Amino acid sequence: MSQEDANLEARLAEQEAFEPPESFVEQANVTEQGIYEEFEENWPECWERAADLLSWDEAYDTVLEDGNAPFYEWFTGGKLNAAANCLDRHVEDGRGDSVAIEWEGELGEERTYTYDELLDEVEDVAATLRGLGVEEDDIVTLYLPMIPELPIAMLACARIGAPHSVVFAGFSADALATRMNSADSEYLVTCDGYYRRGDALDHISKANEGLAGVDHAVSDVVVVDRLGDDLEHDLADNQHDYDELVADHEGATVEPVSRDAEDMLFLMYTSGTTGKPKGVKHTTGGYLAYSAWTSHAVLDIEADDTYWCSADIGWITGHSYIVYGPLALGTTTVMYEGTPDYPDKDRLWEIVEQNGVDIFYTAPTAIRAFMKWGSEYTEDHDLSSLRLLGTVGEPINPRAWKWYYKHIGNEECPIVDTWWQTETGGMMITTLPGINTMKPGSAGPPLPGIDARVVDAQGAEVDAGQAGYVTVNNPWPGMLRTLYDNDERFVQEYWDEYSDEATDEWVYFPEDGAKIDDDGYITILGRVDDVINVSGHRLGTMEIESAVVGVEGIAEAAVVGGDHEVKGEAVYVYAIPEDGYEDREADLEEEAMAAVLDSIGPIAKPEEIVFTHELPKTRSGKIMRRLLEDIASGNELGNTSTLRNPDVVDDIAEQVSTD
Repeated sequence: MSQEDANLEARLAEQEAFEPPESFVEQANVTEQGIYEEFEENWPECWERAADLLSWDEAYDTVLEDGNAPFYEWFTGGKLNAAANCLDRHVEDGRGDSVAIEWEGELGEERTYTYDELLDEVEDVAATLRGLGVEEDDIVTLYLPMIPELPIAMLACARIGAPHSVVFAGFSADALATRMNSADSEYLVTCDGYYRRGDALDHISKANEGLAGVDHAVSDVVVVDRLGDDLEHDLADNQHDYDELVADHEGATVEPVSRDAEDMLFLMYTSGTTGKPKGVKHTTGGYLAYSAWTSHAVLDIEADDTYWCSADIGWITGHSYIVYGPLALGTTTVMYEGTPDYPDKDRLWEIVEQNGVDIFYTAPTAIRAFMKWGSEYTEDHDLSSLRLLGTVGEPINPRAWKWYYKHIGNEECPIVDTWWQTETGGMMITTLPGINTMKPGSAGPPLPGIDARVVDAQGAEVDAGQAGYVTVNNPWPGMLRTLYDNDERFVQEYWDEYSDEATDEWVYFPEDGAKIDDDGYITILGRVDDVINVSGHRLGTMEIESAVVGVEGIAEAAVVGGDHEVKGEAVYVYAIPEDGYEDREADLEEEAMAAVLDSIGPIAKPEEIVFTHELPKTRSGKIMRRLLEDIASGNELGNTSTLRNPDVVDDIAEQVSTD
């Protein structure tokens, strides 16, 4: 490292706040300093600003109906179609030749869809689904990887008023069956397979296994041929080749069905505390308005941008910020099928450079991987097109934030650290990049119109610097309306904890811990169930993890609680050293212990720090902390079938047993 770089690193390490560059502020979509007060004073009518980003077939009568709280309704009386808002209106405005989707395949293939071309394809698929018998309000399950046919099928469903239920392609056959059974879905769109690290993966066999577990008749299955000659497979009697079926409807005209604002747009299944997935219901008007507004205000998306969210459409981030939000604004949205490190660790930066990406939105997990690999993978690429960076999915520690700011943004791109959930439909706590100071590690203030607070167990707001729980004390347009076919569980899971039904005061509880500072900035500490109770003291695992990964040479860490005969529960840390630091584990352990003591105090001192080359992760990239808890407590290891790297669990357990 040069002396100049060393001086820069030292300055960034000490800096606790960053202002957005003047050049960014000058062009930002939202720059009014008084927007927070305006939304508060004009609530809920303030959300007309979001609704105005859409085209309505029939104007809404009322912004918010709250007479049956917590079953709120938004933009009641209004009618619109999500696909028409994402496609038709841009074509009618003369932007049909503008690029809608830029797709990059795992093997280097490219596909470009203009808005004209995407509309044509969506109409063909909409006609195909109708030809199979799909009617308005039928739920269509989509079990597809990151290929263009996925957003095309989503928009085709929206066009004919059939809600879609996307199942992440990495999920198991059982997960597919569970979701189709829960949704009573009789139609499936899937594929023969897809590519990972250059290898062809058989997906159709997994889909067929899942279909065998569906407890009702499945009318039709449409199969996209992604692998061609790389996989031979036979189709069952009710299965159809996508290309052949769509070709029969080529050139079809399908008028978009005008949907009530409160009609369901899609189901998104998410994990629940009971272990049974919850079918989160999102509706057409409020969800689309909110995803468009947050894309406009937070991600600063303009129609002439090339925007890339690196998430998978199988998750809510992909729904809101790859498909619906960006396309509603008429921008170019980038899709990538593969992994960040194939064929080499600079693949993402190659895509940014090649496509001139303006806005890049990714997860802290990916950023930590970039750090581990080293900045040399970014240095050979021109990333000067970037003007805004974002993070999503989990809290980001200050060190990773600053690495991202320096090595990807060249200290010229604001970073929006966004907190939200499947259930919220869109971002809730984050900075507005044209207005707010950025504080590494802190998501930021609640967005305008969002009354998010940090409270104690009794519901009283905590003092600055104290830990508590996030609550949201008023509704918002992107919120889930209920859990599919289970209103009782909807109230129980999200509203019972802090609401007072007698006074009709309803408070949404997302089950995340947090703390708030004097400026109203909220730092998310992790899920409430990601809490360790050491000698009666509640410690958030995320806060400890932040301290550990703040140590130079530690790329990633997972903190769990383990049984302790004196303390009841003790802190255990599993950490991955960065490349080149593997031989310094003793030093890293000492520095990590000191960092935890400095950051939190002696009560949080880890009982043990275990270094490993890998952490057990699900196919979606989530660390399976439950298995690490089993190792820490000496329990029999649980099910590892959902892991993408099951062998690592035995490796860690063996290492712990021999220490």
